[in-house]
Amino acid sequence: MRRGNILILLTIFMLLFVAACSNDKENIETTSDPNKEPQTETEKEEQEKPKEPEKIEKEITISAIGDMLIHSQVYKDAKVAGGYDFTPMLDAVKPFLNSSTITIANQETMIGGESIGLSSYPRFNSPVEVGDALKDAGVDVVSIANNHTLDHGEEAIQQAIQHWETIDMMYTGAYRDQEDSNDIRVYETQEGISVAFLAYTYGTNGIPVPDGKDYLVNLIDRDNMAGAIEEAESKADVTILSLHFGNEYERLPSEEQKDLVQFAADHGVEVVLGHHPHVLQPVDWVEGESGNKTLVAYSLGNFLSGQDEFYRRIGGIMKFTIHKTIVGEEETIDVTSPKFVPTFVTYQDWRDYGVIPMYQLTNEQLPNAQEHYEEIKAHMSQWMPELEFIEK
Repeated sequence: MRRGNILILLTIFMLLFVAACSNDKENIETTSDPNKEPQTETEKEEQEKPKEPEKIEKEITISAIGDMLIHSQVYKDAKVAGGYDFTPMLDAVKPFLNSSTITIANQETMIGGESIGLSSYPRFNSPVEVGDALKDAGVDVVSIANNHTLDHGEEAIQQAIQHWETIDMMYTGAYRDQEDSNDIRVYETQEGISVAFLAYTYGTNGIPVPDGKDYLVNLIDRDNMAGAIEEAESKADVTILSLHFGNEYERLPSEEQKDLVQFAADHGVEVVLGHHPHVLQPVDWVEGESGNKTLVAYSLGNFLSGQDEFYRRIGGIMKFTIHKTIVGEEETIDVTSPKFVPTFVTYQDWRDYGVIPMYQLTNEQLPNAQEHYEEIKAHMSQWMPELEFIEK
């Protein structure tokens, strides 16, 4: 055989060998799992798609109460050997206060303590033990911007703040100094949701704020409030604004109250808590200019006070949920599930003061108790039919 023919045959043989090996490899790959079906085009596309980001959901609950307005008959009833004890007055409502992630109270009277003299209306100064009772009951934050903040001047404010700091209670609305005032109060929860607390009052009963000491009390000023709200919104998931406003003893909010709440909603505030009327005013949703919804309780009434007129003895515990959803880098905050517990201040002969959930009242404690309770529920929910009432 010619040499050329031999080379041709060898080349053909090598090509056939390589092809056979290649086929064997494909057969091995396709037959290694005899039960595995070949991938379809849809399956291939699904594998190539980027994975959806994980959805994370978090939730906290917040409770709020109205005015702690400590008249002399209340603190005299709390007198014990060596001091004052207000804790029994809150025993019946304690389970509702300490069951929330955060609870805020409006401490209307400064707790300047006995050293500067206790006093009642019209210029209040209360025992420091009021703060201890709130702490024991589960309160985490107090608003102290109101028309009685300056009743006993800077001394009472400074002594009150010293006690709030001693018992590790967050306070807002009145401050130790300018640096303290500049520090926006943000409560960081273990659940990973942060809440900013702001508080302002319409005035201080004509008592002037000392020159150069505006930090002693936050007065309602829309420019200042807009800046603080913007800072709070940048630092926290949620902003809760306490407003001391409205007309005393009126059961419906004034147009001025509504206008100020609208201002807050337009600036992105999630929740507004109202104080000062000393009677309950309804709960509502207010829509902001960006389509956001703001939860408002126009007035939470008196929680504990010595006032004896019927509606001034009624307050309540407002409760709601903050829901945070995280998808990738996107976060969404929703205020949901508003609930309410109407409360009533009981006493006998100006003694034995106590705050009782209205649904627990007997006819001995309040004649026609159930009828009054139903009337308060209708009053509070007239603009929010979905408002739930806690009864256990």
